[in-house]
Amino acid sequence: MLDHTLARMDELEAALDAAGVKLLYAENWVYAPALAKARALLSAGNGTIMRLKAEESHSGSHASYATHWSLAGGGSLLRTGSHPAGGVLHMKQFEGLHRRGKPIRPRSVMAEVGFLTKMETFVAEQHKYLGHNLVDCEDWGAALITFEDDSVAEVVSSDVVLGGIYNQMEIFSSNGRIRCNMNPNDQVLAYAPGNDSFGDEYLAEKISTRDGWNFASPDEHWASGYHQEMQDFIEAIAHQREPLSGWLLARDVVAVIYAAYVSAEEGRRVEVPT
Repeated sequence: MLDHTLARMDELEAALDAAGVKLLYAENWVYAPALAKARALLSAGNGTIMRLKAEESHSGSHASYATHWSLAGGGSLLRTGSHPAGGVLHMKQFEGLHRRGKPIRPRSVMAEVGFLTKMETFVAEQHKYLGHNLVDCEDWGAALITFEDDSVAEVVSSDVVLGGIYNQMEIFSSNGRIRCNMNPNDQVLAYAPGNDSFGDEYLAEKISTRDGWNFASPDEHWASGYHQEMQDFIEAIAHQREPLSGWLLARDVVAVIYAAYVSAEEGRRVEVPT
């Protein structure tokens, strides 16, 4: 599938070139205000990114197609892992362009996946808070990416995390440390003694209960970068410039994730095709 997918990517790149159009890769992590501030801090400090950690996890997908590999193209590592993978790949591309005028790209990946909701003890539980209808898609994945400058990134994705969506990145540079909490963040903390304490007012995505303390997001879409993403795409088209999240990032995310699946299947380090 790695070879097939990258062959299709080559066809897509040729079509883009022939048509003279841009690919606008809708990776909202790139546009999240937390990552935008991280880029500003890294630019001002001019340090070297040594290591990155990133995770997107929640309690399972609502999408019916996500249960089958043939429909989704992968499990948690692809469906949710593409976001933290896109985030760390973007930060290294950004660092390379800022420091040497050339993006720093991934070199190899080692990965593991798991089917945690198929554990016998979990299957035997009577009441389940987690989604458990996956047929042949993994519900947990972890990838260790090594870049061409020998820096590393750890990417985790999971469908077995309760309490809402967790979108987090941590950047360890030679002269600082930056922690980005897209979801949840503590701008608004709300305590509810009962499920209906706040009526139908929205709190946050995928929370398991409205009882007790919750992170009530004041503007979840803005914190996730969706508004900024659309703004950049429109300006990229209007001014004929490259978007912040474009073809190279999309291509590297696909290459890394499917190389990670090969790694998990064969139990070895896999070179990322570039």
